[in-house]
Amino acid sequence: MYIHLGGEKIILSSELVAIFDISIEKSSKISKQFVSNAIQEKNVVRIGEEEAKSIVVAKNTVYYSPISSSTLKKKTNLNYLV
Repeated sequence: MYIHLGGEKIILSSELVAIFDISIEKSSKISKQFVSNAIQEKNVVRIGEEEAKSIVVAKNTVYYSPISSSTLKKKTNLNYLV
């Protein structure tokens, strides 16, 4: 199964690790460190020019998606994602 993350970006559902609301980036020190490390390793992709609403963690890349985390969760048909 494929998951559309916004713009023209689609990933395989098997690559998906987690979906987070963008607010976690500001509220958690661990998530700030995680994103900072991903940026340093050049593993971050910003999708489109719209403001990001969610952070999607895949096996090799972190995506900033303009689609809300709740909408992305519905698209995955998985019930264990936050």
